[in-house]
Amino acid sequence: MKELHVKSLLPVRLDKYLMEQYPSLGLGRLNKALRENKIKVNGKKMPLSTRVQNGDIIRLFLKEEQLEDRPLPPAVFVYEDEDILVVNKPAGVEVDGPAADTLIKRVQATLSAKGEPGHAVLCHRLDTGTSGLVLLARNAQAEQFLTAAIKARAIEKRYLCVTFGRPKPPAALMHDYLIKDAQRGVVRIVSSPAAGAKEVITGYETLAVSGRLALLQVELVTGRTHQIRAHLAHIGCPILGDSKYGNNAANRELHFKYQALCAWELRFPAKIDDPQFAHLAGRVFHAEKPWYCSQVTDGTLQ
Repeated sequence: MKELHVKSLLPVRLDKYLMEQYPSLGLGRLNKALRENKIKVNGKKMPLSTRVQNGDIIRLFLKEEQLEDRPLPPAVFVYEDEDILVVNKPAGVEVDGPAADTLIKRVQATLSAKGEPGHAVLCHRLDTGTSGLVLLARNAQAEQFLTAAIKARAIEKRYLCVTFGRPKPPAALMHDYLIKDAQRGVVRIVSSPAAGAKEVITGYETLAVSGRLALLQVELVTGRTHQIRAHLAHIGCPILGDSKYGNNAANRELHFKYQALCAWELRFPAKIDDPQFAHLAGRVFHAEKPWYCSQVTDGTLQ
């Protein structure tokens, strides 16, 4: 058992504080420890979002080897040049939140091992449970170019996912509206304009079906929070493994820890006027297809 006496004048989230003290823990391991009642704050079980501050006492009922720092696995580069990186993010790696720097640390360590400058800035986000391609800028000019291109929807994004339920029709371009509930960390889709709602456009095509499941290719036209997950759930076909918008009974039955959603393709525009980035015109990058795609195709997963 480890006992930590918090020394922080300003309140800080429990998960952030613990990962600063023990980087090897990771958000997944912390969640597991909390479920197993192995984290106590002032003698009580508290959520990881709890703010701790100076004088609080945290007890961790974990083995010493679970707290030991381990080298981060290398980042998987799909493409790199002196300006940008296209990196394949594994499911479970956070890019927005208390552990958001984990991917950047992997990238920096991978670059350093190659003797290259380690500076990199993430230019867009993926949900923690979503795997696939993310874009990073290696300098200020690249950051400005990538963020502007993403904002203008000039870079097309396509995903692969498995849904619990077969969408009807098998292909469609959905136009609806998304309302964000920041306090609860969820969104909901409505069919008509409403106060605070933003337009969402999501295209999908069914590639294969297997029993209760469907393998889809999804095109993200707009890029709202949880858009694909919430939009597919709205039509009665939630993504397998999605604990927030999905079917938890099916997730447990089929043993899916993370949502079966992969940012599979990034497609740059056919014409780029900026000469520094003209070499990217028309380039298309792919992540390796996740294992669950072939299992739907061959009928192993139903």
